[in-house]
Amino acid sequence: MTARIYSPARNAMQSGTAKTGRWLLEYEPERPREIEPLMGWTSSGDMKSQLRLWFDTAEEAVAYATRNGIAYRVEQPHAAKRRTMTYSDNFKFNRVGQWTH
Repeated sequence: MTARIYSPARNAMQSGTAKTGRWLLEYEPERPREIEPLMGWTSSGDMKSQLRLWFDTAEEAVAYATRNGIAYRVEQPHAAKRRTMTYSDNFKFNRVGQWTH
């Protein structure tokens, strides 16, 4: 079973960068989830899919995986693309698209 080591991106409700520098080790699913026929719930017999381990650095996560004989894959985080825009840019004459209330 392969583990995935990555740094999760911030969620949509987060404006800052707090708690984004941590690394997560979680297992890839061995088999797909099944839909229980009576109630329609989604279930899985894979207990390792519930295991999530947090680390401060990627090196600590890799060291843990090698020490315990876990096959792993490291995914590097993508750099955030920031667009600098001021409030006055909303009222420019050469603005693309109309400005309305």
